[in-house]
Amino acid sequence: MASVFDNGLRRSIASVPLKYSIAAASEHSGVYVASNILRDEPADSTSRWSGASQIPHVKQWVTLRLDDPAVLRSITFGKFNKPHPCNMKDFRILVGTSEDSLTEVLQSALRNDSTPETFPLRHVNQAGVLFPTRYVQIVPLSAHGQSFHISIWHVALSGIADEEYVEHVRSRYEEHQEDITMKRILKHLRQRRLLTPLKFIQDRCKVQLEHPLVSQLFETLVLRGQFAESEQCLRVCFDNGLFDSFIKSSQPRADWKRITAVDADGDYPMKRGGHAMCIDSEKGFIYLHGGWDGTKNLDDYWVYDIAKNQWKLLSQHTSQDKNGPGPRACHKMVFDQKTGCIYLLGKLGDEEGSRLLSENTSEPKPPGAGEQQFCSEFYRYRTRGIDHGNWELLNFDTVASGGPPLLFDHQLAIDSESQIIYVFGGRVVDGEKSPIKYSGFYSYNIPTSKWKNLQPDSAASQTIPLRFGHSMLFEPSSKSIFIFAGQREDKYLADMWVYDTQSGTASEAWSDFSSSGGPDACFTQRSVINTEAKEVYMICGLTRARAGSSAKTELRLDIPKWVYRYESYPGKWMRILPGVSTVEDGHVEEPQARYAHQLVYDRKTGQVFMHGGNGGVSSEISSQQSKPEGEAEGDDGTRLDDFWSMGLERISPEEIIRRASFMIRTQKFREMCEDQPAVRALSFLQTEVSSVVDHGSTDEAALFRSLLAHLLNPNTRSRPITPGSGMRRQGRGDGQNHQHNEGSRKRSRSEDDWTNRLSGESDEDVDMNNGTSEDSSLNPNDPPSASGTVVFVPTPTSTDLPPAPSPIRFRQRVEAFEALLEFINENAKEPSGNLLDYIDVIGGI
Repeated sequence: MASVFDNGLRRSIASVPLKYSIAAASEHSGVYVASNILRDEPADSTSRWSGASQIPHVKQWVTLRLDDPAVLRSITFGKFNKPHPCNMKDFRILVGTSEDSLTEVLQSALRNDSTPETFPLRHVNQAGVLFPTRYVQIVPLSAHGQSFHISIWHVALSGIADEEYVEHVRSRYEEHQEDITMKRILKHLRQRRLLTPLKFIQDRCKVQLEHPLVSQLFETLVLRGQFAESEQCLRVCFDNGLFDSFIKSSQPRADWKRITAVDADGDYPMKRGGHAMCIDSEKGFIYLHGGWDGTKNLDDYWVYDIAKNQWKLLSQHTSQDKNGPGPRACHKMVFDQKTGCIYLLGKLGDEEGSRLLSENTSEPKPPGAGEQQFCSEFYRYRTRGIDHGNWELLNFDTVASGGPPLLFDHQLAIDSESQIIYVFGGRVVDGEKSPIKYSGFYSYNIPTSKWKNLQPDSAASQTIPLRFGHSMLFEPSSKSIFIFAGQREDKYLADMWVYDTQSGTASEAWSDFSSSGGPDACFTQRSVINTEAKEVYMICGLTRARAGSSAKTELRLDIPKWVYRYESYPGKWMRILPGVSTVEDGHVEEPQARYAHQLVYDRKTGQVFMHGGNGGVSSEISSQQSKPEGEAEGDDGTRLDDFWSMGLERISPEEIIRRASFMIRTQKFREMCEDQPAVRALSFLQTEVSSVVDHGSTDEAALFRSLLAHLLNPNTRSRPITPGSGMRRQGRGDGQNHQHNEGSRKRSRSEDDWTNRLSGESDEDVDMNNGTSEDSSLNPNDPPSASGTVVFVPTPTSTDLPPAPSPIRFRQRVEAFEALLEFINENAKEPSGNLLDYIDVIGGI
């Protein structure tokens, strides 16, 4: 079914295997022709394509042609039945509707093993429009062995092949392409002040270049030079939601608040780590159970009322409640929003914990330990209805019903709409000292009370590597599950997998998000999901010690916090900046670093709630793989009982207006240096410009000081300096950023020659503005107009415009305007890139 990155597109059409043939390929080696990849025979060493060249950087490729156009969603690479030095490692995938026009949708790498790998392919453009595919080109970049021919084994494609649906996608995509092309033409005309043809085309084609308020900003700033009114126009843009995307994508800052709630008797949950928490967002209740206090496991059961800011003890000992769970840690709970039930699975009880902690010692086992039964109990607690407040033992041992074995440090997630619970990973408790065993991937159907193994050992399709101490989150709009981070053997992981619950397929979104600007590989991190904002919030736990440390594991003192935005593939990681700490009543208003803590997210308040954990770890940790997440060798017993809420503060509208005002006033100051007495320009710089400068910012302060150069040399013809210019300039529509180069930019005419005259128009047809240029001090070295070819006749969009600015000043204002577009929503502004960037001057068009 649809991917989590599909941005709300149609989800009722299932993906199916797509048939294809070989359209073309670069030269092959020996008998390893391209058609071999059609065969899925991992034991046959000839069932592969192998490139002829062993020389690095020589382009080689295999182009596939789908039997019918489709929306291509994923590609699966089969492999030989054992590692092979010729196996393709790095590769690129390009797709398109013709062989001559292909776009890159993936660049990734394969592991050198025998397990097939599936990769999701981008099939939505930057504007959120689906595009069809007919041709697929695989470009191998390297092999796992040096100086070996690169080999590609079996290739399988998957996507939507429904004829009616694909035709709808094709039609919509072509309309989008035509719309974007027209907008680039309009943008090109406006950049060159060809306003009469601009208006003519807009009237004939009914194409709107941008939001009307953005057009008003252009007229006010660029054509009229009304700077104060331009700032007011930006405020109106904010009032109409045109800054929303910029605000949401800006780097957030944590706003922590410590919660000091108690119950009616003045009590609250004691210090602990490895406990379980879940939330009823509808009613605003947070449930907490069990954990390890440093000496024993707990079985107390609490609920926190968010609105009342009050704890309530539901049970001092659930082991004494009918059918209630005993003391435990490292277990998990999920809340079913549909029925109001809580499900609890897993444990590291006192018996299991004692055995686990003694695995690496020579201490004798307790009498009868070899006969101990390791049963995986599964519980349900009802918060609604006539049975509310009661526990129910659903399974005495889930293994007997086809479910997971006794486990801990696993993860649970629930699809309340479909009434299915998912369990992934964790360590198995079976009394065996070694090797360490990991639990698999299971689902539990609530209405039928049936367990299902989603990732059997014999599965031929790609499987998600098993682990413990990881994160798992359910994304309801796409019916997908995120699984990421954690530990396997002695390795901390930084990968992320996306499991489609409807198709039963898994794909790797990140093999190492640390190398792509994300958090370090970590263990016992905690994560929650905000499905409305399409964001995941992570608070890290233990990480591997940095180089030079004698320890294997460390707890960073700065409590690393991250946000992962998944609205587009493969998503983007951003660090959450620390809040401004204040000291009140002896407490610093930001929590200390920790691990084995618990998080929940309240969608109504937008707050992340965090409780407890372990705040201390020895500087010497010899091994982490044999310890539960609430324990560590050298554990100093620093359990925490603090309770916090965290909101995210993003850039404020006032800050956006301030930055934009700096840009606008900078342009006004430049013009004042040329047109008005120096003392007046200096006064404006010291008062009006200075008032909107963040003098605490090194970059802005330096930029502010550099403006004096224009006062000393007002005839400078350099590019206008605006805050943010050079930092985030608009690039081509293909997503690539290109530096602006005045010398090499392709032009259709001299930069300083303008016309508003359409072919065949007479002077009477042109609404002429006879005002003189604002800039009377043109540089004598400026290139002259091309006599007899084009005429500089600026045309206003309304009849009350002031005298037209000179070409140079017009260009300066346009660049200031385009810098302001950084703050505007993508769908409300002109398309990125320039028309001339899309024209092949060698081929003509």
